[in-house]
Amino acid sequence: MPELPEVEVVRRGLAKWVAGRTVASVEVRHPRSVRRHPAGAADFAARLTGHPLGEPRRRGKYLWLPLADAPESVLAHLGMSGQLLVQPEAAPDEKHLRIRIRFADETDTELRFVDQRTFGGLSLHPDAAGGLPDVIAHIARDPLDPAFDDAAFHAALRGSRTTIKRALLNQSLISGVGNIYADEALWRSRIHYERPTAGFTRPRTAELLGHVRAVLSAALDVGGTSFDSLYVNVNGESGYFSRSLDAYGREEEPCRRCGTPIRRRPWMNRSSYFCPRCQRPPRP
Repeated sequence: MPELPEVEVVRRGLAKWVAGRTVASVEVRHPRSVRRHPAGAADFAARLTGHPLGEPRRRGKYLWLPLADAPESVLAHLGMSGQLLVQPEAAPDEKHLRIRIRFADETDTELRFVDQRTFGGLSLHPDAAGGLPDVIAHIARDPLDPAFDDAAFHAALRGSRTTIKRALLNQSLISGVGNIYADEALWRSRIHYERPTAGFTRPRTAELLGHVRAVLSAALDVGGTSFDSLYVNVNGESGYFSRSLDAYGREEEPCRRCGTPIRRRPWMNRSSYFCPRCQRPPRP
């Protein structure tokens, strides 16, 4: 699933091309792409048609399009391969086009949801307090949010009785950080991914949050991280942060600090990349 920088790049593109436009028609071409909308494809299309879209919003990895005239929002689940593309209406359909949204104006562009693996989708939900779709109201603020509470995060970290990478990926503690950027921030902080959170001091938490923010911001500046054609922005362009990764995906390559080969270890159906010298494991 894309992480904060990739989702924010998509959000900015939608803000430029989609915000303020009224939906003229919705074509659902694959039922799995609206499976999170329990009433089905016809209901999704009917309830969205005729409504103007507001400014796209994001919290962590979650992206939604509010309806400007109703307390509801279209929540986008990008999954592993979902893409929201703004295309000319005359452009050929993509092979894995799942949903098409046309607009009631003279602009000849439309919004397409393309998803090779059909793990993602769009769904319509009532808004909860704060304007979030009700199904993601529990998601914590992300570290780039001005309202993120560093002190509250530290307290939650100390009380969570887990290990640091698990905490960074816990979207109810801090949102937007996934496997790639967790490994990068931990490498920059010289912290092993299995270090217990109970021993974190306030200065150590502050240092880690600084590195989390720095790596997310650096990735955002270059359009996010793309390893293949599955993540692109709304214009179909890839991000370039993969060229700047210090740990993730660099197994057996030399650590940029000390030269020790980066190691990879299986972790929660994923992989963790770390420097065995700079990021020493905690004592048993």
